[in-house]
Amino acid sequence: MPAAITDLFDNASPAIGPPGLAYAPDIITAAEEQALLAGLAGIEVTPFRFQGWLGKRLTASFGWRYDFDTARFDPADPIPDFLLPLREKAAGFAGLYRDDLVQALVVRYDPGAGIGWHRDRPLFEHVVGISLEAPATLRLRRRRERGFDRTALPLAPRSIYHLSGEVRHGWEHSIAAMAVRRWSVTFRSLSEKGLAAVAR
Repeated sequence: MPAAITDLFDNASPAIGPPGLAYAPDIITAAEEQALLAGLAGIEVTPFRFQGWLGKRLTASFGWRYDFDTARFDPADPIPDFLLPLREKAAGFAGLYRDDLVQALVVRYDPGAGIGWHRDRPLFEHVVGISLEAPATLRLRRRRERGFDRTALPLAPRSIYHLSGEVRHGWEHSIAAMAVRRWSVTFRSLSEKGLAAVAR
């Protein structure tokens, strides 16, 4: 596991975060990033759909796809070969086997695109994201009786983060609207609920 990993435990400061959040810069080199961006440019991405609404960000799912219009969870095209070395690094960072990460979500954020407050679907467990091309801020919040606990994590290009445990299940996260284009690749493992759905 990379020595640069930072485990973040205290949510009192925007520079750090709650249990289950880990981050490291430079999980890949600049040359590897350029090769990934060239591969991603060849992927057909389409506007995110949610119950008939079209989002500004453009997405493509591999391995498994959750349809927010129909609530269906179905197999998708295999993870592209050029993303497999990245999946290997993501798994090593998260302390998982590479085959645990069965889903890859590719997202292109054009200027003006972001993602609102949410938790990933309960069909998924570990969430491992890699940022490419431009920096962003991962915002986090946890509902309290009166308001929210809030923190934020800057995501540098070529960096990686891992959501598990408390931050995965007890906190929401979002990405503010981008001023410039950014790509992300997020790998996910299946939860017990997801494994049960696959087994049916």
